[in-house]
Amino acid sequence: MRAKSSAMSAEPGGLSVLPVLPGEVVLEAARGVRYRGAGGSVRGTLICTNVRVLFVPGAQPPSFSPFLQSDYSVALRCIRTLVAGSSFSKPTVLTAASSLTFIPEELALFCRDFRLLSFHFPENGLGLQGCRVANAIAQARETATWPGDKGSHVDATMGDEDEEDEEEGSPHTLLFESLQDWERELQRLGAAGWRVSAVNERFDMAPSLPRYLWVPNALLDHDLKRTFAHFQERRVARLCWHHPNGSDLLRAASFHAASEPGSEDIRCLEVLLGAGCRPCVLADTAELPTPPDIQLAHLRLRALCLPGAAADEKWLSALEGTRWLEHVRACLRKAVEVASLLAGRRCSVVLQEPSDRDLGCLLASLVQLLLDPHARSLHGFQSLVQREWVAAGHPFPQRLGLHRDSPREESPVFLLFLDCTWQLLQQFPAAFGFTEAYLLALHDGTFLPYCSTFLFSCQRQRGRGGVQQPRTQTYTPVSGRWDPPQGSSVCRLPPIWAWGLRYSRQQRARFQNPAWDPGPVGTPDAVDPQNTPPSAWLGSSNGAVLALSKGSLTPQPFPWRSGRPPPRLLRWAPSLETLIDRGGDPIPAPPRGLLLPCAAGPSVRLWRRCYLRGLPEAQHGRLAPCPALLAEELALLQDKLHAWQQDGAHTEPTSSPLAPSR
Repeated sequence: MRAKSSAMSAEPGGLSVLPVLPGEVVLEAARGVRYRGAGGSVRGTLICTNVRVLFVPGAQPPSFSPFLQSDYSVALRCIRTLVAGSSFSKPTVLTAASSLTFIPEELALFCRDFRLLSFHFPENGLGLQGCRVANAIAQARETATWPGDKGSHVDATMGDEDEEDEEEGSPHTLLFESLQDWERELQRLGAAGWRVSAVNERFDMAPSLPRYLWVPNALLDHDLKRTFAHFQERRVARLCWHHPNGSDLLRAASFHAASEPGSEDIRCLEVLLGAGCRPCVLADTAELPTPPDIQLAHLRLRALCLPGAAADEKWLSALEGTRWLEHVRACLRKAVEVASLLAGRRCSVVLQEPSDRDLGCLLASLVQLLLDPHARSLHGFQSLVQREWVAAGHPFPQRLGLHRDSPREESPVFLLFLDCTWQLLQQFPAAFGFTEAYLLALHDGTFLPYCSTFLFSCQRQRGRGGVQQPRTQTYTPVSGRWDPPQGSSVCRLPPIWAWGLRYSRQQRARFQNPAWDPGPVGTPDAVDPQNTPPSAWLGSSNGAVLALSKGSLTPQPFPWRSGRPPPRLLRWAPSLETLIDRGGDPIPAPPRGLLLPCAAGPSVRLWRRCYLRGLPEAQHGRLAPCPALLAEELALLQDKLHAWQQDGAHTEPTSSPLAPSR
């Protein structure tokens, strides 16, 4: 039975009865407010609740869906800075401890998703209403609540009702909460030597790891338990992805320096990492930016994208000074190195990060985007995020700054991953089943407190937070609805992938890439070992352990084993940039499904549509044509076409109507 949200608001500002979210209360409202954006000025009603700020344009009745469907709406926790201004006073940053000493004429909301919402209060008596709304927003930001924290059921039927049911057999987005999801994905990969282990089903082995892990068939759960103590935070090595040529991609935390494994433990670790039967490559994240580096670059980028932050002639140099694009290039280069290894020769590549919860998520996801066409489909990409980020224990609330008690832990690693994905989409537009509009919707959705996907740091916390995920762990959107299963304790909030609850059918149609060429269904082609450059693996043996650093493979002894590593360096050409100068030799074509992006300076660009949407003057100037000019040009073309059609009814044209006159 689908519950309805029938809570009604009070009537501040003379509003009529207003349907709201469970637990949501309208605090203040003002009519006749003007919203100012790139598209011009729109008059409407500005509403502040204890959960969000929304603007209802025009003469529309103040009824709305319980989700953020409009560009005019923002969750309170997504507001980074609130500024009030007046022609008689300088702009003032509002906080819960401050109060306005003047009647504001304009209110600006600087959002975490780079949006800038600007509202203007006319002089006809709206100044006092604007003052009350501004103070209400400043106070509500400090005490903002999240719907569903107490198990309230969000009405999931208020989305787009006219969407046609998806055809039977359409792909699913796997949530990776059930054993069946892990088994289904492992079967798709064709990893015959691996199995699904439930050794962590109660989270007693590693609290931050998912319930189920992919481990070798040759390793029993009894032996697997020996290995947890030898990794930081007990985040043991496990399979992420399997290549049809036999290569395996694993991820793990750093080895525990204080552990002293016995001979039996070392044997189990060798089986787990694949060492002893094939080359094992340890690829750490030392060359990638740290979470504090990412946070600092993101703050600099945010400051640069504010109005008037830098002069036009210095803007590009200031952009490079943020180091954000430098971090994007570093992530792409490292992903190409790892993907080249996996596609070039049968080996085992282990991604290692001290915590295995930040850059390990990013690198594992990027490598799969480069190698697996399925991950580049819309549902495949969503399943990838669920497995490598949500189930793997990325601390979304801390990294996105949603927890005020941990400001030092903020670092938008996931947003950096979305930027890297956008770079791949720009270089290979026909290789992805989704569009920039989809990535932008996902970028903004990370800050929504109305979806369960990014509210928790791990599966264990999701279960202990008073809410549980549905036992049916595949999500297929049907008519924009989401029905939590009955008879069990479930998360009352839908996943972020329930796009029909926040976007219309026309908007969701823009998520699908019409130029996408999915190619043959299946996994990437295997590479013929005969075509592998012999110098790349010269001197390596099945039992070799190597470290990948800056495109070089350095042999080293297995951890905890004594021995001096040979001094030889094994070179590996990891990307197109190193393949360009080959002395006239032909560049070998990459196997089907493999993407080799260019990470050189000009090839990595700023995601303008995301970061510069708070700069309407920039969008109108050097970055994009003015919408008014485009509309005028379109009207002129339509008039010419109409006139030509009328003339054509009387005389036959002798040349193209759009041809220039001689």
